[in-house]
Amino acid sequence: MCKGLAALPATCLRSAKDMKHRLGFLLPKTETLSDHSSTSIKKDKTGATHRVNYKEVKEWSESFLKLISHKHGLVTFTEFLQSEYSEENIMFWLACEEYRKCKSPAKLASKAKKIFNEYIAVEAPKEVNLESHIRDKTRKNILEPTSSSFDEAQNKIQTLMQKDSYPRFLKSKIYLDLLNQTQARS
Repeated sequence: MCKGLAALPATCLRSAKDMKHRLGFLLPKTETLSDHSSTSIKKDKTGATHRVNYKEVKEWSESFLKLISHKHGLVTFTEFLQSEYSEENIMFWLACEEYRKCKSPAKLASKAKKIFNEYIAVEAPKEVNLESHIRDKTRKNILEPTSSSFDEAQNKIQTLMQKDSYPRFLKSKIYLDLLNQTQARS
């Protein structure tokens, strides 16, 4: 996380224009697919096509879970959090989701330690904002890790994003510009 204006590296100094450019891949582009039809599509690096339309972008405002469960919604929200220097929250949340999928007890232990040291430990490189009792409970949970070792901490960060970051995201230039641009193209 970037701290202090004087210490900000160039990568942390992103203008709204830069964000718009970086999120430009979400906007539909019209390409002719055949002689008779044209459709709003965007091709990714693999050549697969992805539609991003006004309806999808509008649906992100219905709930936080709809936003983060949509591939492009998650990318856009992450970009927003980066602009606020709080991307560690979504990174931690995603790490917990990935951790929960792990089936190997041996891998659970190493992944649990890595997540704890990266996001939860005091002065961790990407420390998330947790109360000390949740931090302590999570520390105890990972001594004998299970797939639910991070549930309380993850829920706390999800609630924080849902109640704090998400409402700001819905009012942000990043979201409103994307919403307006997809509406204009539909």
